[in-house]
Amino acid sequence: MQFTSEQRLDDNVLEREFTLGEIPGTLWTSGSAPAPLILMAHNNGLPKAEPRLVARARYTAACGYAVATIDAAGCGDRPRSAAEEQARADLRRALQAGEPADEIFESLVGPLVERAVPEWRTTLDALLSLPDIGGPVGYSGWTALGIRLAAVDPRIAAAGFFAGGYVPRTQREEARQVTIPLLFLLQWDDEGNPRQRALDLFDAFGSKEKTLHANMGGHTGTPWFEREDGDRFFGRHLK
Repeated sequence: MQFTSEQRLDDNVLEREFTLGEIPGTLWTSGSAPAPLILMAHNNGLPKAEPRLVARARYTAACGYAVATIDAAGCGDRPRSAAEEQARADLRRALQAGEPADEIFESLVGPLVERAVPEWRTTLDALLSLPDIGGPVGYSGWTALGIRLAAVDPRIAAAGFFAGGYVPRTQREEARQVTIPLLFLLQWDDEGNPRQRALDLFDAFGSKEKTLHANMGGHTGTPWFEREDGDRFFGRHLK
């Protein structure tokens, strides 16, 4: 892992860009070390620099965590395969025409998850070797990726999932293997995610401790106070 830039932000959070082979990432830290780590990913391959993710990461880091995100293969500005580009074009066309898009989502999101998980685990290996990171690991964000990570990597101790992204059928089945404490955020009027599908997914998780927070509003309308509740959730399980 090589750090390529470093800046102290106005909320006293230290933001460091890094590369790990071909993987670009960002690490935010503040306060005393070593800090528990939270991996943070945006839905379906949106870039790590997306403003909503950065705002969540900075808030969480200011609460005493180390927070990391990456652009995994096919995500952000990283090269995409011809099949991924075609799937994205097909998806845009279907959504604009109001046509069913589940099979297109399957062809796009499923491979993204398969390619992303190994890179996230490689990044986790490197992050846990740093002297300012220690203790349990949490995960926050992209549900499909988080399900696979929680199912295959025992280092993930707690997770907060956002119900707004498409979850492939494979990950819906894998949800039964997820047994860690879970906080699941649902926007009641999310235009891109059928409410009943999200409720069925919540029911499928194998966790004994799982909490559903449902708020009115559309896809990007998650209330700010959910960040505060998320901090309390991770505080119970990571600190």
